[in-house]
Amino acid sequence: MLLYLLHFFSPLLKLLTKIYTAKERKYSYKGINIIVKPGVFHPGLFFSTKILLNFIEGLELKDQSFLELGAGSGIISIYAAQKGAQVTTTDISKIAVDNIINNVKKNDVEVEIIHSNLFENIRFKKFDYIIINPPYYSKTPISEKDYAWYCGNDFEFFRSLFNTVSNYIIESSKIFMILSEDCDIITIKNIAKKDGYILNDILSVKKWGERNTIFSLIKD
Repeated sequence: MLLYLLHFFSPLLKLLTKIYTAKERKYSYKGINIIVKPGVFHPGLFFSTKILLNFIEGLELKDQSFLELGAGSGIISIYAAQKGAQVTTTDISKIAVDNIINNVKKNDVEVEIIHSNLFENIRFKKFDYIIINPPYYSKTPISEKDYAWYCGNDFEFFRSLFNTVSNYIIESSKIFMILSEDCDIITIKNIAKKDGYILNDILSVKKWGERNTIFSLIKD
């Protein structure tokens, strides 16, 4: 019954979301106050960001090097910086990068902000933690806002991620990624396996009929 209702209301919800995100919005969570610009993934409208923030709350991040790939509004990176991490944050969208810069200043934290498609513009450095809330629908993005949702027709985002991430970690590094059951998790796991990685599910949360799972990316 719940899935039927979600399907029935889906077009309306999509329309309302589009209207709501067409304007700059304020958002607060865990004492962090941010602005979300149009075209930037809104952390309050989808479950994945909150799930990651609640998960990160339990990590010991003080003096740890921390990388967030595809940070959107920057709220996760800001939270990690508040917990004492040495944070580097990236996004492929220039709009998102400008949004992160403003939100970092607003919350008075120190974060290195890089305009980058995955690791392209990141100098070679080893990170203790890498956090990823990726685009996972198999379609080629055609606009900046599409980069928050679409990973390419052939899952190019994940192919590049799994092929390159080993250059930025050490044996003790921890990589966490969240995926929705709506995406093709089997294909993503198979791509990871080709590069010698396993997606190990460590936390699964179901809300409003959608299950989001945090995976740990570990060497096979």
